[in-house]
Amino acid sequence: MNSPAHANPSVQPLLLRADRDGVATLTLNRPAQRNALSLALITELLEAVEAIAKDRSIRAVVIAANGPVFSSGHDLKELRANPGRQAYEALFGRMSQLMLALTRLPQPVIAKVHGVATAAGCQLVATCDLAVAATTAKFATPGVNIGLFCSTPMVALTRAVGRKPAMEMLLTGEAIDAETALRIGLINRIVAPEGLDSAVDALLATILAKSPLPLAIGKSAFYAQAELGLDAAYAYAGEAMTRNMMARDAEEGIDAFLAKRAPKWEGR
Repeated sequence: MNSPAHANPSVQPLLLRADRDGVATLTLNRPAQRNALSLALITELLEAVEAIAKDRSIRAVVIAANGPVFSSGHDLKELRANPGRQAYEALFGRMSQLMLALTRLPQPVIAKVHGVATAAGCQLVATCDLAVAATTAKFATPGVNIGLFCSTPMVALTRAVGRKPAMEMLLTGEAIDAETALRIGLINRIVAPEGLDSAVDALLATILAKSPLPLAIGKSAFYAQAELGLDAAYAYAGEAMTRNMMARDAEEGIDAFLAKRAPKWEGR
């Protein structure tokens, strides 16, 4: 499905959705505002993710952005225009809902980062399951520079990279380049800007060749076990493996491997 035409053609939609070959691409579309994550944009992203979670035709999700910046984070003008605990709690609560929805989404999510991703924009990248970035991309959690520690981006960041590099980003607010982001594990791959689309497509092709069932089981298990102690993690993972082994696609995959033929996935 593609994003519907806006009632007022002079007003551009905040979020674009384009579906192709089982992949839903969600594109942030506030380039003039550096794709700042306003409450409205966060809400549209959340609604799109919730819809995709129920759509069996979608096998993977790509999050991209229009304009030179991937996302500058929360919309500071909106924050200052609506001061007060209730407004702040509503905004950060909605952002947390979005991050949890992305993590719990059965389909894998890839961030396609072509430019700067700061604060909540960096949080969005860190939350995605995978991230491919152009060499021009930069990442930062610069809240300390304006008297606001990036506490909510910290949650995703500290689960994506080691504590020392995460703390350095959070305490200094300094930007890191794509090479550094790759080295610390914030992103998976870096490519020249002109090769970004093809690199994401190649990664998608590898993922889409797999059965969607173990990908969904595995993604859920990956995040769940990471929050558990060692004994509980093994118990949880063992249950997930057992559930996976009972699936038709596991039987087909093993039989195909033993017979040295290509598997025929049924998604069950």
